[in-house]
Amino acid sequence: MDAAPPATAAWQAGTGREKITPSDALWMTGYATRDHPAEGTSQELWVKALAVSDPAGHRGVLLTLDLCGVTREISDFVSTELMRRYGLPRSAVMTNVSHTHCSPWLEGSIMGLRIFPPDGIKKAADYRVELQKKMIAAAAAALDSLAPASLAWGEDTADFGINRRENPEKDVPARRAAGTLRGPADPRVPVLAIRDAATGALRGLLFSYACHNTTLSFYQWHGDYAGCAQAELERRHPGATVLFTLGCGADINPNPRGTVALAEQHGRALADAADRALGRPLTAVVGGFASALEDVPLTFATKPSAAELREAAEKDQPNKAMHQAWSAAVTAQLRTMGDAILRYAYPVQAWKVGNLSWAALGGEVVVDYGLRLRAEDKGNLWVFGYSTDVMAYIPSERVLKEGRYEGATSMIPYGRPGPWTPGLEEKIVAKTHELISRTRGQ
Repeated sequence: MDAAPPATAAWQAGTGREKITPSDALWMTGYATRDHPAEGTSQELWVKALAVSDPAGHRGVLLTLDLCGVTREISDFVSTELMRRYGLPRSAVMTNVSHTHCSPWLEGSIMGLRIFPPDGIKKAADYRVELQKKMIAAAAAALDSLAPASLAWGEDTADFGINRRENPEKDVPARRAAGTLRGPADPRVPVLAIRDAATGALRGLLFSYACHNTTLSFYQWHGDYAGCAQAELERRHPGATVLFTLGCGADINPNPRGTVALAEQHGRALADAADRALGRPLTAVVGGFASALEDVPLTFATKPSAAELREAAEKDQPNKAMHQAWSAAVTAQLRTMGDAILRYAYPVQAWKVGNLSWAALGGEVVVDYGLRLRAEDKGNLWVFGYSTDVMAYIPSERVLKEGRYEGATSMIPYGRPGPWTPGLEEKIVAKTHELISRTRGQ
């Protein structure tokens, strides 16, 4: 399965990777209930890079990370250095995180999770510096190793991701057995195969899935199901670098969950889906590369009063430490930014990879966006969330109106003043279609 008939290839591709597992006992992220730093490593964490160059020499580099989030500052810092070294436009550097909750808290990310001690903040700052260096090193390795390759894509499906808003976790086994699971989900597993132009050997594989990486919640570093799937595919395909991008899965959870064995089970299911796609005829990538990146101006609907912030900090309530952190984060932002705290520059990015298009959206994007964008698009489109800047949940208008965690209260751990102003879905979708159309015209 690892070899295909040699093909004449006008594309070039290269890969790179760096281990980003913390060497120190950093605080973890993703869950407000964690009350002490990590205790060890169950699975290594990685940043991986895939660089592509079209027949005209237009290049792009994708960075994928086994992290819960990434800040705009980190993405821009890394991109600026790659722009300086390689002459790339900013839009040609794409960053996506798997959203594993068994990864380190990053400085400036998920600011309302808890108030970390000074030594934890210093260690996070030191880790950020090293992370940026490794992201640059992985991207440089990919760009420096560009070599003739053939690119082809296809897709299959996996079904362990379920809509968590509509299906209580305890009810999922019975509903799955009865075929009565509720709510939207996106089972698609798109894959991009990168093969050596001369031998047909598989040199790289990119795959995606729209589901939270929340199988695990212990105090060990681990890539969750996405890390397991990458490791399994690299075991099955020696010599290939396997990368994972997370789709629009902010309201989708893996099920069942809770153990490493289950993370490995979901990883094998995802690897099986990728291999099924590889085992069928794929669509060759032909054409050129183009990229675009722009910000959409969004706003938050409410600004808390000083009294509300004091009450949040002082009230005896569940997850009190998280509410105290939210109060402290928003108070600090109001002190330095004033009413500008209500405005946010939301990143939307589009790539044309020949006859295939990618859209990369910032934040924790609910499944409605991926389903809608692919349904409305006239071409071949993959949609990623968790890209460039993971600043908050991005609800659709439906989810925003319904409220609950993804629509409203998730703004607390993210340290945001309140829910988004209605209308964000149309703005994001319109800008995404615009950038896709623009890149296809180049």
